[in-house]
Amino acid sequence: MGRLVGVDLARALAVFGMYVVHIGPPLSATDGVASWVRYMSDGHSSVLFATLAGFSLMLLAGRREPKTGLAGRQAKARIVIRAVVLLALGTVMAMEYGEVIILAFYGVYFLLALPLVRLRARTLAIIAAVLALVTPQLSFALSSLLTESVQQSINAYDPLHRLSDVGVLDLLFTGFYPTITWIPFVIAGMALARLDLSATAVQWRLAALGAALAAAAYGMSLLLAGKHALDSLAEGGGSSGSSGSMPPDGGSFEPQASMLLTAGPHSGTTFDIIGSVGVAILVIVGATVAMDRLPRLRRLAKPVIAVGTMSLTAYVGHFVAQSVLSVPAGTGTQQSWVPLLMFILGAILFAAIWSRFFRRGPLEYLLNVATKPAKYIR
Repeated sequence: MGRLVGVDLARALAVFGMYVVHIGPPLSATDGVASWVRYMSDGHSSVLFATLAGFSLMLLAGRREPKTGLAGRQAKARIVIRAVVLLALGTVMAMEYGEVIILAFYGVYFLLALPLVRLRARTLAIIAAVLALVTPQLSFALSSLLTESVQQSINAYDPLHRLSDVGVLDLLFTGFYPTITWIPFVIAGMALARLDLSATAVQWRLAALGAALAAAAYGMSLLLAGKHALDSLAEGGGSSGSSGSMPPDGGSFEPQASMLLTAGPHSGTTFDIIGSVGVAILVIVGATVAMDRLPRLRRLAKPVIAVGTMSLTAYVGHFVAQSVLSVPAGTGTQQSWVPLLMFILGAILFAAIWSRFFRRGPLEYLLNVATKPAKYIR
């Protein structure tokens, strides 16, 4: 299967955006262009990552045409195995690095999206749109039911929560990337995968759609909620990544119905979901067009593209490297951009060298080996 180079480039940009959030200075310590880069990375990079996860799901299940029969059953088995591995790996990493780890959430996304892998692009897009309109309001309603005492009672019987403090409730409703409001990103990525991204007409339509979604969502939010509508909730805004105005771990933060009109990163509102999908579409289409029509840039970007081909390794690796090198995360004490630049250059160098000798990244190879038993499905 030929690689989609533009998608790999977009995936690398998503990884680097997560580096910015996890290693770079906080938004409050930046200004000018640096502030814009930090703001765009906050929330948007993880959304792009989730959208591309949906795209990757369809690569396994049959991108333009869904696999059927034996091939279809084996593809679904591979997806289930990947989901279980990601859930396990994410849980183990959360034991060390906390609830910011997105991998366990990915495992849940994959399992819940599995019944949709044979649907057409239009049907998938409609489902994603409906969920974007409905799930934030549902999440807000659930916030009044999932009080701190209720969450504690449920978590007491949850083995995942006892292991890593990221349990079933966190994965579905109250975590940093709750499935209830993040599954639209995955389904939107699945819809994109069904399209011929190399076709000029498709590229123009998607670019127009992405721009329209972002402009409409953010513009309407600013009109309804005022000048602070796009402020990020990741710093000093209550929860640090909760969705639907619901604080992680049942904190004391009281959700307000007016917050459903905001569209800041990690707010988890309808406006946030629609606007973020628009941004993700623009990045994916822009990267695809750039790689298709600018061969010189494609050659220069080859080391960066290599990072996108091993995004799991790059993502896990930067957490491990942070621990080994004792690099502080992007907190109030982190003021320098140098550690971030070193991590990005290190990832590019590693990926460029590794890809010269191996087809897959280290963790991608192990994940592929783990899915080998799927060939025995009949």
